Amino acid sequence: MGWNSWDSYGTSVNEDIVMNNARYMRDHLLEHGWDTLVLDAGWFDPTVREGGWKDRTGEAFGAGDRFVLDRYGRQMPDARKFPSAADGRGFTTLAARLHDMGLKLGFHLMRGIPRQAVEEKLPIEGTSYTADQVADTSSTCVWNEDNYGLNLDHPGAQAWYDSQLRLYASWGIDYLKVDDMQNPFYEREIAAFGKAVRDCGRDMFLSLSPGGNMSTRYVDFLRQYGDSWRISEDLWDSWPSLLDQFAKLARWAPYQSDAGWADADMLPMGRIGICAERGEDRQGLLGVEERKTMLTLWSMARSNLMFGGDLPTSAPSTLRMLENDALEDVTAHTVNNTEAKRERIIGTDGDEIVWAADTTGGSVRPGSVYAALFWTGSAAHEVTMQVQGITGLGHAPSEWRIVDLWDSTGFATGKAFVDADGVLRATVRPHGVVWVALEPVA
Repeated sequence: MGWNSWDSYGTSVNEDIVMNNARYMRDHLLEHGWDTLVLDAGWFDPTVREGGWKDRTGEAFGAGDRFVLDRYGRQMPDARKFPSAADGRGFTTLAARLHDMGLKLGFHLMRGIPRQAVEEKLPIEGTSYTADQVADTSSTCVWNEDNYGLNLDHPGAQAWYDSQLRLYASWGIDYLKVDDMQNPFYEREIAAFGKAVRDCGRDMFLSLSPGGNMSTRYVDFLRQYGDSWRISEDLWDSWPSLLDQFAKLARWAPYQSDAGWADADMLPMGRIGICAERGEDRQGLLGVEERKTMLTLWSMARSNLMFGGDLPTSAPSTLRMLENDALEDVTAHTVNNTEAKRERIIGTDGDEIVWAADTTGGSVRPGSVYAALFWTGSAAHEVTMQVQGITGLGHAPSEWRIVDLWDSTGFATGKAFVDADGVLRATVRPHGVVWVALEPVA
């Protein structure tokens, strides 16, 4: 659970922005499980850009741009954006500051090796090889031309990733988001990078991206080399985009485990678009119920929770949602997470969707069952589900007490109850959710 700079700042994140968000996280969200800050693309780019991957002229950037690299071709923070990185210190100082606050630091990388290192034939640390010898210049990313892929048949290719990871481990980095790995699916690059992470001497979380309707047939391989993997393209603040995630998460739900997690992307909530790829500076366009739906769905599906808005300037009502302790508990301490029901309701424009999950021993509600009753239509509607369809057979409905999980933060909008026939019922607002715990009655 954490914050990512992309939705709000695109490629223009800097040290002041990071520290402002870190202070807010420490003061308001750390106690609720939010503890990681991830700098997305552009931290090694001296140019302050507007519009994400595009500069002010509207041209895609990458080829020809001069980035900050060390003598071995490894990306270094631009000291104008990150003054504490001056004199080759990298992110050592910034990481230490965050660690002192009880927080973690991560950043974004692209697959492969910088074109600039290849053009300059920079040496690969600890070897007799140079960057131009290990690059596969036919392997490029269609939306970002920073890097070439690697020729994994060359022994220097693994040495390159090993060198990168040694440096970033020495800085104290905790989290890496590595892009252009999965669409198309670069099996050998994922394996090489994953090996470098394992061998770097520091425990780092490896998040692979982007998704693009990922096949579940990759799951065993992904668990071997990564910690999470995106299952969709970039998500932005529109209801149709959010609605699409239901089916993707339902498909991956049976595979979610502590061995690795399918990731439905960042949460485009709060103040976003300040200097980003999509849209203007705005408080995210999802309504209150849609924001509740997103947070609840991500949690019930055990997806990564990475907030995309600028924390200090996001709407207080949005930030209050992040203080819901159920988000951490359900994401971290549930099993058997499943879409238990999806039914199109004739005569309406919506589906009733019900998710269920069992708690584990680490939960604050051991022995409970979580249920989320979603309604995707444009008018309020009563969503129903047999209690035994949520709790499993062998339990009488009278054995459960209902607790609304949005009540603690003031966002409960529909009272759930069990009728005489053992049916859980709740009137749900448009695009909304009623999220409950069914606690065993002593």
